[in-house]
Amino acid sequence: MNLHEYQGKELFARFGIPVLPGQVAGTPEEARDIAASIGGTVVIKAQVQAGGRGKAGGVKLAHSPSEAFERARDILALTIKGLPVRKVLVAQAADIAREYYCSIVMDREKKAPLVMLSAAGGIDIEEVAHTAPEKIVKFHIPLEGLRPYVARDLMRPLFPEFRQAAQAAEILLKLYRAFMDGDCSLVEINPLAVTPEGKVLALDAKVVLDDNAEFRHKEWNDWRDPDEETPAARLAREKGLSYVKLDGDIGCIVNGAGLSMATMDLIKHYGGEPANFLDIGGSSNPEKVTAALQIITGEGLGTPPGDSSKAPGGVRAILFNIFGGITRCDDVANGIVASLKTSPLEIPLVIRLTGTNEEKARQILKDFGLGATTSMDEAVRMVIEKAQEVPA
Repeated sequence: MNLHEYQGKELFARFGIPVLPGQVAGTPEEARDIAASIGGTVVIKAQVQAGGRGKAGGVKLAHSPSEAFERARDILALTIKGLPVRKVLVAQAADIAREYYCSIVMDREKKAPLVMLSAAGGIDIEEVAHTAPEKIVKFHIPLEGLRPYVARDLMRPLFPEFRQAAQAAEILLKLYRAFMDGDCSLVEINPLAVTPEGKVLALDAKVVLDDNAEFRHKEWNDWRDPDEETPAARLAREKGLSYVKLDGDIGCIVNGAGLSMATMDLIKHYGGEPANFLDIGGSSNPEKVTAALQIITGEGLGTPPGDSSKAPGGVRAILFNIFGGITRCDDVANGIVASLKTSPLEIPLVIRLTGTNEEKARQILKDFGLGATTSMDEAVRMVIEKAQEVPA
């Protein structure tokens, strides 16, 4: 789950990372009142989960409450990278002498948190990595954690003054604690700024939380922004499904992440294009099957109507690929039948079932007028063929 900047700063503040005071506003009037309460120059920043806000006009200074009203009004009218701006952060502005980049990200290949530091902060770190990778310092944090002397050793080459290096090292240690205790997969400060007086501050916050740890953090429900989720993604989360939308035309409903990946690979192998990754998991819950069909077809999710010959989003055929272990094939079959009784499909459906209670599942489908194959290759070739028969 991605956090907005104001939420990331709230997390940082909990762990003692120095951030400047600010509040979120949804209207120009609120922005004006917040600016008046802070006093002096403030910065108005669009709260959208996308990079490049400054280049898109989503970050502006305001020297008075009335100017904050105008800047907030202009920014709230923007759409940045397809995302409408619904909120702005109004925060105290800071004089900046130098800008740095500081982050910790989970390196899945090394199975360890990775610290990344650079004196080239305040700009796109991806561009720095591409054009001048030597400007980025990298350090994998061992199992015993990040030691204070290691944090100081990492910061000393970047900061010319010892006092500033010590402040930056303390921030890095607190950032590591936020990363670990907050169950994050990414924490990023860009820029980590030094003021003319030599104070080191976190002027931005980018945080990605690991959804697998949501059961440990009740406060995450308050942080989740429903406006940033599509109806399909919201339903998938509520029903405990793993769902990622792709650009193809063959909807995939599979049990198990490994089988889901293999299914998409096989579809690509035979010349098709998967429309999604959708893992219904290992439970035997017919409601998950119904929800999965709703997600792919857009039924009841407020998806704009389109060509009636295909599902919303360009899906032309759907493949169920179920290998029954913990998942019972008969429960999946009951889910398919229950869903089709309520909302008949207007596009072809191909089913592959094998494993636990497979014969019982076949009978359930047969009684409803449906068939199923046991061959994954056959099912994939069949769904591609049927998808090609549906008009574009």
